[in-house]
Amino acid sequence: MDSYLPRNGNLGYRVSRYELEVDYKVASNRLSGRADIIAATLEPLKRFSLDLADTLDATKVSVNGTRAARFTQRSGKLEITLGSELPAGAAMTVTVRYSGTPKPIRGPWGEVGWEELDDGVLVASQPNGAASWFPCDDHPASKASYRIAVTTDSPYRVVSNGVLVGRRASAGNTTWVYEQAAPMATYLATLQIGQYEYLKVSEKPVPIRAALPARLFGDFERSFGRQERIMRAFIRWFGPYPFPEYTVVITDDTLEIPIEAQGVSIFGANHCDGTRDSERLVAHELAHQWFGNSLTLTRWKDIWLHEGFACYSEWLWAQECGTATTQQMAARYYRKLAASPQNIVLGDPGAATMFDDRVYKRGALTLHALRAEIGDENFFALLHDWTGQYWHASVSTDNLISLAAKYSPRPLRDLWQSWLYERALPPLPVLPKS
Repeated sequence: MDSYLPRNGNLGYRVSRYELEVDYKVASNRLSGRADIIAATLEPLKRFSLDLADTLDATKVSVNGTRAARFTQRSGKLEITLGSELPAGAAMTVTVRYSGTPKPIRGPWGEVGWEELDDGVLVASQPNGAASWFPCDDHPASKASYRIAVTTDSPYRVVSNGVLVGRRASAGNTTWVYEQAAPMATYLATLQIGQYEYLKVSEKPVPIRAALPARLFGDFERSFGRQERIMRAFIRWFGPYPFPEYTVVITDDTLEIPIEAQGVSIFGANHCDGTRDSERLVAHELAHQWFGNSLTLTRWKDIWLHEGFACYSEWLWAQECGTATTQQMAARYYRKLAASPQNIVLGDPGAATMFDDRVYKRGALTLHALRAEIGDENFFALLHDWTGQYWHASVSTDNLISLAAKYSPRPLRDLWQSWLYERALPPLPVLPKS
């Protein structure tokens, strides 16, 4: 379990795959679904739970084809009791039929999960919103493959994780089938439903696609036109892109901040305004495909491993495209941090402040300090090693610390201590002049 979200996640089993069939009516916001959850028991198991929002009612539950002896729902948990105990190491397929009116899950970070738009749906589940639309083991370290089939009204396009492997229309509805073969944390599973048109942005080095309202086509090229360049730069710095393709969704609504899911990033119409004012966010969300989606934190206290890397990627791109040097970006945000309260411990910021902007910027400055200490050649070699060694895995700060030690002739203990585990802001790190 995770101390930041102690009610999320479940014990006694390990999920390897979700097969989801969802039927959704946009006008009435009515969802019905079937989830086949393929898992293995980690201990003798007669009773276990799944995360499922109270707005969705489980109507039938079976395990390995046999109806559960009992199941109940309360406080976001679906409790399942079996007729006979399964031994440790047993294969287990849990089938749940459910329906209801999906709504966001409220928490300290606002509302997350299923959200109705003016005309469609957005799903952004970080950190605990996955249960707003399917039963799951909602813990970031619980990564599994997915098959997601969504049936909805034919005027609407569905974008989900992975590769579109099937599409069939019948009686005014269309079913969209996506296959996500790479392991994925539950909070990264997404559905985006809207009256979107599809654009092919580029084919190499990675297929990049966009789904957006036709009215935004004219502004798209200016606001999102350098995605291929950003992708090529990131592959050079971080290693191979971790997924078969990348899709950007632009909603017809305004969004305060963009959101990433595995293989997908979601922006608001306000980010597609015919300027490049949001390009740093375009870079930030793409970077999460490596840092957050392929390499996913094991515990939420290590959120800086996602946001610090994504924020530093913005700074790297700023230098690449000539906006500012990475050192100038570091100095700019160092001044802002120095003028802010210094009461967060980056390596364990606490649940209430784990998405505080200071975590993002101090995380990026920590990487800048590491780069200043070990030099560019070692720093970028480390990034390739980091993304390669932990490809599609769960990671922790200790993993990074151990790996970084191989790239430094001197101990890095003081650097990690001052940047990760002390509140006071260390001196501004300065890259040596080349």
